[in-house]
Amino acid sequence: MKSRWASAAGVLTLAAILLGSGALGFLVYRLEPTSGGVRTGTPPVVPRTDAAPVPPSHPIPESLPDISLPDANGRPHRLADWAGKPLVVNFWATWCEPCRREIPLLEGLRLENHRNAFEIVGIAIDHRDSVVKYVRDMNIGYPVLVGERGGLEAAAAFGMEPVLPFTVFADAQGRIVTLKIGELHRDEATFILARLADVAAGRLTLSAAREQIDEAIRRLAVSRAAAGND
Repeated sequence: MKSRWASAAGVLTLAAILLGSGALGFLVYRLEPTSGGVRTGTPPVVPRTDAAPVPPSHPIPESLPDISLPDANGRPHRLADWAGKPLVVNFWATWCEPCRREIPLLEGLRLENHRNAFEIVGIAIDHRDSVVKYVRDMNIGYPVLVGERGGLEAAAAFGMEPVLPFTVFADAQGRIVTLKIGELHRDEATFILARLADVAAGRLTLSAAREQIDEAIRRLAVSRAAAGND
């Protein structure tokens, strides 16, 4: 019973992706797992423009998993370090085009919600030097953890195959509300964060929020595909 909502969420999210992908040009990057982290040299990437991305390989967990990764300075952090506040966990890489497009949106969301004890944590499945340079050049203000070693395991802890980008939204209690595979868009993020606020205020149950988000993601993907947008 524990994973029933997660399986349903995965199916509905995948349905949205199917509608916004394939012949319609939805772009997702896939990594080749290697022992311990990313492959040395140029990261192997397969642009997925002709088929739907792989759905979660295992049920999405009910709560944020206990993973630990270092920041750019090598200091380890656990997701539990941000306990007590709504959290967005964004898996990305410097060489992933849709990942790069998301960063200004994530920065904007963080600034707009700074009074709500809201935080974003980026997990870069990439080489440390590349991440440090990109974070500095882009002046990324939210915390970024480096998954050069352990990044693929961190993604697997969320039930995910090595596909980028994907974004996890959790409430202040660490409960996962939704997992969005593929590039996050402003309208999707706005809707999800509003439902998180409803849950926090007691206006909506967690299960109802999940259902509303799944339906909205599917609807927005249909509208975006019809408009010819990614």
